[in-house]
Amino acid sequence: MTRDPLVERMRAFGTTIFTEMSALALSTGSINLGQGFPDTDGPAEMLDAVARHGLANQYPPLYGIPALRTAIVGHERRFWGLDRDPDGEVVVTAGATEAVAAAILGLCEPGDEVVCFEPYYDSYAASITLAGAVRRPVTLRPGPDGRYRFDEDELRAAFGPRTRMVLLNSPHNPTGKVFTRAELTLIAELCQENDVYAVTDEVYEHLVFTDAAEPHVPLASLPGMGERTLRISSAGKTFSCTGWKVGWATGPAALVATVARVKQFLTFVNAGPLQPAVAVALGLPDEYFSGFRAGLQARRDRLVGGLTEAGFAVLPSEGTYFVTADITPLGGTDGADFCRGLPARCGVVAVPTQVFYDHQEAGRHLIRFAFCKREEVIDEAAQRLTKLSR
Repeated sequence: MTRDPLVERMRAFGTTIFTEMSALALSTGSINLGQGFPDTDGPAEMLDAVARHGLANQYPPLYGIPALRTAIVGHERRFWGLDRDPDGEVVVTAGATEAVAAAILGLCEPGDEVVCFEPYYDSYAASITLAGAVRRPVTLRPGPDGRYRFDEDELRAAFGPRTRMVLLNSPHNPTGKVFTRAELTLIAELCQENDVYAVTDEVYEHLVFTDAAEPHVPLASLPGMGERTLRISSAGKTFSCTGWKVGWATGPAALVATVARVKQFLTFVNAGPLQPAVAVALGLPDEYFSGFRAGLQARRDRLVGGLTEAGFAVLPSEGTYFVTADITPLGGTDGADFCRGLPARCGVVAVPTQVFYDHQEAGRHLIRFAFCKREEVIDEAAQRLTKLSR
């Protein structure tokens, strides 16, 4: 048989750019600033809890163990003023990726439309396609100050009679944008005017830097949005445990039940031995969260200085693990070609952001670097990158 066994709707999705670039880093011995995983361990209190609870070898409850669900609710109340019931308004998932996929698969019929912002995390496009739904991307573009913005008219035009949901990521990967309250208010108004759901990916909720234009505001906290918003987060980014794949979705019981209904046929349950440890981490004192953010901000500044010295035009990063840079000053015109050639030129790996756009020309000249690495790794990468400007 010679025909492609893969279903047609998934043929546009090849090997992810993260897999490709990480393999390139390994094969060339390059420093991997492409994929967003930390190279340090999480907080000691969380790791110690794994040792204490490591014999939890059987299935946890579908919605997650009570201690973790209670901790998630307490965390949202403590930081964001949201009030959820741990029994029915929280479900633990295999990372935020599963939560997003289950939400889209559970809420969208074939032909429904999902308004999202590009560039977008690559799993969003795949999940929308798997559901038979249609993307309606609104492009984020750097303004005169370098900060990413969207056009209000373009956002309004993205809504139509088949719009089922808005998928929002803030703080935003890959741009580092934090959506402002005014932007969120507009999104909330359009959701209510068009009677659509919102699914918000807030995995970087604690990684908003002190020089951001505004602090992070959960869309669910705005008037009229609590009853129509699924809020998604995870332990991976906040506690440097990306391999644990412990995420969650919170919201009205009917929406959370939709996620759980789909999840039970994806992974059923996940991370039983790790859930008690994440519950401990969510209850850490404020000093942990502020210190973690300050450490990431210092590493961001370290990398930005190196990128600027190397000749990139660096765009502001208000949060997340990432910073984007314009390759035009270095003579680059195509980010994918530039990134594939970067290891041979200087021994560093980055990710082209054009692969996260439907309208690729908008991001063809931009690439993304991750700064969630040890200081000595960032310094070495910065030193290697200076070869580009010699």
